Amino acid sequence: MNTEKGASVRQKRNDLTRRNAMVSAASLAGLRWGHAAAETQNLKIGVVSDMSGPYQSLGGPTSVACVRQAVQDFAGPRGIAVEVVTADHQAKPDVGAAIVRQWFDRDGVDVVVDSLGTAVGLAVQGVARQKNKVFLITACTSTIFTNEQCSPNGIQWAYDTYLLAVSTGGATVRAGGKKWFIIFADYQFGHQLRDDATAIVQANGGVVLGAVAHPYPGATDFSAMLMQARASGADVIAFANSGTDTVNAIKQAREFALHRLMKIVVLQMFIPDVHALGLEVADGLNLTETFYWDLNAGTRAFSARLAAKVPGVRACSLQASAYSATLHWLNTAHDMGIANAKADGRAVVARMKAVPSDDDCFGVCQIRADGRRLMPAYLFQVKTPDESSGPWDYYKLEHFRFKLKRRHSRN
Repeated sequence: MNTEKGASVRQKRNDLTRRNAMVSAASLAGLRWGHAAAETQNLKIGVVSDMSGPYQSLGGPTSVACVRQAVQDFAGPRGIAVEVVTADHQAKPDVGAAIVRQWFDRDGVDVVVDSLGTAVGLAVQGVARQKNKVFLITACTSTIFTNEQCSPNGIQWAYDTYLLAVSTGGATVRAGGKKWFIIFADYQFGHQLRDDATAIVQANGGVVLGAVAHPYPGATDFSAMLMQARASGADVIAFANSGTDTVNAIKQAREFALHRLMKIVVLQMFIPDVHALGLEVADGLNLTETFYWDLNAGTRAFSARLAAKVPGVRACSLQASAYSATLHWLNTAHDMGIANAKADGRAVVARMKAVPSDDDCFGVCQIRADGRRLMPAYLFQVKTPDESSGPWDYYKLEHFRFKLKRRHSRN
């Protein structure tokens, strides 16, 4: 009887011990899950660009793919979840600003990338500054972003109009192209590029005989302007525009046979523009770029990774800048701590300026105090059809130009 009673007591104690162990294990599992959930930190990137209009080939879906490639290259055992959202600003500043404001106010976006087009970029920069968020200016090239509109919340990752004027413009004047006529897009970027080019031409002993603006965006008829250039007595006709405007202007200049009378100078052009023109039309043109897919081992490695996302396309420097800027921002946010990075956009930008960026597209680059990223620039010449080995083999390197040194205003 006592033996049975003792066995019963021992059995109850064992059952209690097992129940306590199960409760403890369940509690521990819950704690582990809760701890893991707390460790998963979220970042949100917004890419706003021209997704369907005349400049989509310079930003648009390929910029989005470059941002996603940066997220993929950043990914690892970091406990950080990164989301990318996209929108089409339709080349309208009010649309771009409204999208970004909603992203910041309602959707938890931490950084905005691209914003192709100066007017849209300025509108987005104003919202980012007001909300103390980060704006990575990867597709706007006017010097206004590091001069009168310099912001502590922005970094201009793309090159600017001053670099274009000094490189392509300066090389043309030194080669003997002294008398210029400039056709430019009638908005902030076009006016700035015209002014920068005029200053460089004059500084090198040349003269601008005339300049005329064309409507922006989407100009289609350049005939009257081309005839003005022909009648001016200039030996250089320069285009200060971008995207389909540049493509249409060059095609029509060739149709008017101006290339036989004048040197055609394109102050801003990208590899999608050359692809659209074809080498039969574009061969011999000079252009300044900071990225070319076949420039070195790093650019080739990046382009090979990107190819799966955008088959049959090669990124231009604006799109490569979207990759580079996003990767540097992600690394900076990780190093600062995600909570700190989300709380203070100005602090993130200051940290990004303090630490050099390093990636396959551009190598190691410094960021100046006013938000201008310093990077090598190259003067290329477009190959002839006979020189090209196949699709996208379009450039030959003329020579290394310079690193941008001119000092702009500080924040």
